Amino acid sequence: MRVKAILTIIVSAALGSCSDFLDVAPQNAVVPANFFQSESDFIQAVNGAYAPLQSLYNNQASWAMGEMRSDNTHFFYNNDFRSPMPEEIDEFVNGAENTVTAERYYINFDMIARANKILSVIDDAKLDKAKSDNLKGQALFLRALGYFDLVRYYGGVPLPLTPAADLASATLPRSTREQVYARIIEDATAAAGLLLNKASQEAGRATSGAAWMLLGDVHLHLKNWAEAESALSKVTGYTLMNEYGAFFNPANKNNQESVFEVQYLQGTSLNLSSAFPYAFIPLTPDYAKYTLGPVGSQSASGSGWNIPTDDLLSTYEDPAKDKRFNASIGFITGPSTVSDTSYVNLPYIKKYQYPHAVFNQTNENFPIYRYAETLLMQAEAANELGKVADAQSFLNQVRKRAGLENSSAKDQAALREAIMKERRVELAFENKRWLDLVRTGRAISVMNAYGAKLKANPAYFYLTAASYTLDEKDLLFPIPFLEIQVNPDLVQNPGY
Repeated sequence: MRVKAILTIIVSAALGSCSDFLDVAPQNAVVPANFFQSESDFIQAVNGAYAPLQSLYNNQASWAMGEMRSDNTHFFYNNDFRSPMPEEIDEFVNGAENTVTAERYYINFDMIARANKILSVIDDAKLDKAKSDNLKGQALFLRALGYFDLVRYYGGVPLPLTPAADLASATLPRSTREQVYARIIEDATAAAGLLLNKASQEAGRATSGAAWMLLGDVHLHLKNWAEAESALSKVTGYTLMNEYGAFFNPANKNNQESVFEVQYLQGTSLNLSSAFPYAFIPLTPDYAKYTLGPVGSQSASGSGWNIPTDDLLSTYEDPAKDKRFNASIGFITGPSTVSDTSYVNLPYIKKYQYPHAVFNQTNENFPIYRYAETLLMQAEAANELGKVADAQSFLNQVRKRAGLENSSAKDQAALREAIMKERRVELAFENKRWLDLVRTGRAISVMNAYGAKLKANPAYFYLTAASYTLDEKDLLFPIPFLEIQVNPDLVQNPGY
């Protein structure tokens, strides 16, 4: 399988990433000066540029910042073992020293640095043009994806576009939010013109459809509705899976609905498997029953995160009919390994739990973009442009697959709410909810109201007065403390 080959090369490329710091290029080692010579060199380098995505989506930063920050999920309070960094993110009390929020920052810049190195040399390489274009398109897509992640979570960030050559080029000041978005649009547009479509592209790689969807997503965040509509109309060659849950089955990786997903692979000696599903199972002696893997030693610090909230459960309008409910959420009743605790219908994320052979090593990919979201983005753009009938059509395609009747929303205001509600349940646990709240201007009001409800519940006795008291500063995460220390040109986000 070619995806396995891609992943294998990712590891070998990652192992050679330190060579940029060598002053002398030894003849018996691979370094940048003698590496970028052949097509296989560039393939290996591009594959290595995908590797940071594996780190990010196996990391607490992905779900703590994207999902648990919102009203979709919470952590299960473990009075035997506290893990403050993700807890702080959940409760809006994190500071610039939080290592989880810092990890996302560093991983994205790692991917950008790898893409920059490729882009700095590929135009001068003597490669077949079609192959060169495809490889260049992938590097541009990954750089755009990295900057898009950064600007949404941290605001304006440094904008290196070439490999660092000295201290001055390695310690850049922050660019403005507008400058970062302009670069993302330029890169994503160029990538869309260079990449192959889904039918022609090797499985696991970025496609022209993925680049157009990224571009559409960018324009939705900027409220450029016409531009979003145009970009999303070019996401072609995809269809919905017949069953919602089938999308997430590892047997269906890179399926007809998949626009772009992070690749993992179990059963190798190269550490290519995913582990993120394990974090979502509360501490229980019946661990293997819920992870669908072999018995292993459950970590007190690594489990009980991203627990679906009552607020999310109540958003499903008809759980008995909506196929997404049972496919996404399971319930645990029984003993806990947390002292003085037992579970009664405690929800957990079932969406990513599939059988696997080795403890803590699953075969589960993570979805970044899928066609169901394309349809919901198209519905949103059409609705904001006053094309109510088009918006209804896009929305109802998603609802039909879920087993629901057509939406009753008939006007723009009602459709706006219906589309956001549909995004919440369709994309639950895919790290979209917090970003949706921020971009639609509802994060402060929604999360303060949600927090007040939690504080009134005795079960959340551990919340402090500072928890869930949002203001504008909480819409962005801090630039990592260490970055501010080593780069005097960086200015911290307000409030940190």
